[in-house]
Amino acid sequence: MRRKAIGRTTIALAIVIIAIIAVSSVYFLYNQAPPSGPTLKVAAILPGFANDADYNTLGYLALSALHNQTGVVTAYAENVAVPDAGTKMEQYIGNGYNVIWAHGAQFNTAIGLDNKSNGLAAKYPAVTFIAETDAPVTGQRSNVWIIDRNFPIGYYAIGAAAALATTTGKIAYIGGVQLPFSNAEANAAIQAAKSVNSSVQVYRYWSNNFNDPVGAQTQAQSMIGLGIDVIMSSTNLGVFGIMKAVNGTSVLITTKYTDKSSYAPRNYITSYEYDFSVALRYVYDAIVAGNDNGYYKIPFGTSTSAGGFIQLPLHNVASTVNDRVTTIVNQLAAGTIVVPFNSTAPGPGP
Repeated sequence: MRRKAIGRTTIALAIVIIAIIAVSSVYFLYNQAPPSGPTLKVAAILPGFANDADYNTLGYLALSALHNQTGVVTAYAENVAVPDAGTKMEQYIGNGYNVIWAHGAQFNTAIGLDNKSNGLAAKYPAVTFIAETDAPVTGQRSNVWIIDRNFPIGYYAIGAAAALATTTGKIAYIGGVQLPFSNAEANAAIQAAKSVNSSVQVYRYWSNNFNDPVGAQTQAQSMIGLGIDVIMSSTNLGVFGIMKAVNGTSVLITTKYTDKSSYAPRNYITSYEYDFSVALRYVYDAIVAGNDNGYYKIPFGTSTSAGGFIQLPLHNVASTVNDRVTTIVNQLAAGTIVVPFNSTAPGPGP
């Protein structure tokens, strides 16, 4: 009898303790202090499709890496036209996204990067906008981060490679929309080409569409007819039209953003490759630390850790060309060669 009484007392006491713990847990769960600082949600605006194996894929991969590394809530909209960008950003803001990354300089007008602009950055001061440019912005708004893509330095190396690889003395730059960055790319390529081959002729053309393979193919075919034997592409989906034009010919091609050697193995020289994940993580960490404004220039180097890099060794060229370009790339990375951001329209050439 004694043992039975003790057992009942022990059970009753245990029940009371469990009840106290449960009540305390509920009280703690609903009455604990909220975490310090705002909860971040990051949305990206992509100008093309996320599976384009090009610029937009790099944006998607960077956003995915950020989510996997930090657990932050992310979302993205793909194939967003410039006139629709503002509406799409406001939809995300309405859904609680407080960090908006516009992956493409064509969206900067909608954001309004400087204090004189009346874009979304002025309308939503509590939202941090991440924009992409190719030079610092004067009077940058306090809730705007800048990622400088540093395009011209890579196109200096591309221009040198094209001028050293040509056998006809005629090379060409094909771009999409003629924006300041593409003018700067073309000017850097011209500068480098002339420095290694003073007699080379450099043609320039803009299709007014980064994602038009048919238009890019037509223009590439016209250039091939002029005797051009190296084409420097600065397009997105348009590059696949250029590759179609050079297929079955001896014309060589350089590309941008990703390794595209498998698409034209006999014509491919190199690519100015990018990894945006380092830049996005840097900016995100700064925002978490309370810095809603800043400037990050993607460094140029010889590997993915740099953010922007020339794929080496070169394909389908003589070893002497590869060695010369490798030296130039190393000089660019070391700062021995300085490439200005010259956005003056260079004209069609040559």
